[in-house]
Amino acid sequence: MPPHTTSSLSVSALFDGSGRLTTIPRRPARREQLLAHLTETLFEEGRPYTEPEVNEALRTVHDDCSALRRHLIVSGHLSRTRDGRTYHRTPATALPPTA
Repeated sequence: MPPHTTSSLSVSALFDGSGRLTTIPRRPARREQLLAHLTETLFEEGRPYTEPEVNEALRTVHDDCSALRRHLIVSGHLSRTRDGRTYHRTPATALPPTA
C-alpha cells in the first residue's frame, strides 16, 4: 500500500461532523487543497462579491474569515479590485479531477 501524500488525503478530513473546518492547515500543499475546495464550493465564477459577502460565506466553515480570505487572495483563488470593494473567483481555480 503506497504511503498517503498530502494530495491523496480527502479535504473532508479537515471538517468536523457539522461541516465546520477544524483548523486551517499549516502545510502549504494541504492548505492549497482546502482553498481550492472552498473556492469551488462557496463562490460562483463570474459573480462579484462584496467583502461582507465573502466573510459571510467563509464564516459558514470557520470563524477566522479574515485569515481564510487573505489566504484565498494571496493564493490567487479570489481576486479583488484595487479599492477592495469587490471580490471575484479566479477562473483557473477549478478542482483537479480525481482518479
